[in-house]
Amino acid sequence: MATLADYGPEVRAEVKQVREVVAALHEQLVKWNLVVWTAGNVSQRLRTADLMVIKPSGLRYEYLTPSSMVVCDLDGNVVDGSESPSSDTASHAYIYRHMPDVYGVVHTHSTYATAWAATGQNIPCGLTMMGDEFGGPVPVGPFRLIGSEAIGEGVVETLKEYPKSPAVLMQNHGPFTVGKDAEAAVKAAAMTEEVAHTMWAARQLGEIIPISDEDIAKLNDRYTNVYGQH
Repeated sequence: MATLADYGPEVRAEVKQVREVVAALHEQLVKWNLVVWTAGNVSQRLRTADLMVIKPSGLRYEYLTPSSMVVCDLDGNVVDGSESPSSDTASHAYIYRHMPDVYGVVHTHSTYATAWAATGQNIPCGLTMMGDEFGGPVPVGPFRLIGSEAIGEGVVETLKEYPKSPAVLMQNHGPFTVGKDAEAAVKAAAMTEEVAHTMWAARQLGEIIPISDEDIAKLNDRYTNVYGQH
């Protein structure tokens, strides 16, 4: 089995940098109230090798450091680290192997998004910000058990049907989000919880007014190609 010492200096330098990024981004999960105790995880894939950096399993957030982050290959095998990797490692690895444009994956159990997942419902697209960020509803994926590639398979299958969404609500489990890097995936996780909460509140007031597919497409195109700095 390969170890980090088998890789060149460019790879080892990127591992060091990504460990720092991934450790810091776990603080954002706590800041945005997306996790409790030890639940949830962030990973980022390397650009220089088929490796990823992921949170260790069962370690409290206040104890996470760059050195505690675990380096794995894209089959989920540990390449470097003194801790056991997240129980979701096989699913993160599956997503990276089957979605080559994805370089960041996040899993949380944030309250409102997980509530939609527990009822097996898509979050309907009733906000312009959902058209912007998700290109439609936030979809629910199938029920899958933890500990193998099965959740990753469900995420990939669902995102094939909803290619503009960076988020999937795995039924009875919680949200998984993807992005061009781990920060983008964390942003998607925060946005998922925000719209889950707002759409839940809207349901208490009455029926949600859907946005047309035509307008969703316009919103998503503007957000993708015009909004922000370029």
